Amino acid sequence: MTRAEILSGIKQAEDEAKALVAQANETKTRKISEALVQSREIIRNAEEEARKYAESEISRAKKVIKEEREKIIGKGRGEAEEIKKKSEKNIPEATKFILTEFERALDA
Repeated sequence: MTRAEILSGIKQAEDEAKALVAQANETKTRKISEALVQSREIIRNAEEEARKYAESEISRAKKVIKEEREKIIGKGRGEAEEIKKKSEKNIPEATKFILTEFERALDA
């Protein structure tokens, strides 16, 4: 081989190496871009799932709170009704007591 042929071969090998490096860089850049898109999509999906889960848990908690509130209110109404019934039973006796005390005060 002549010197010109050797130099031409080296130049051709360098050009091929540069082309391979450029192609590898393009592939690397494309893969990074694809990975970024995928990671954004994964994050978006995770955030959406977290939002739905939070809304579901809040809704469930509100339901539990509402049920507990209704139980407490119902219990309070029942107790108030019992007190009302007891007090109504005592009205005649209390009236009699007040009249007796009033009459004593007048007689004194």
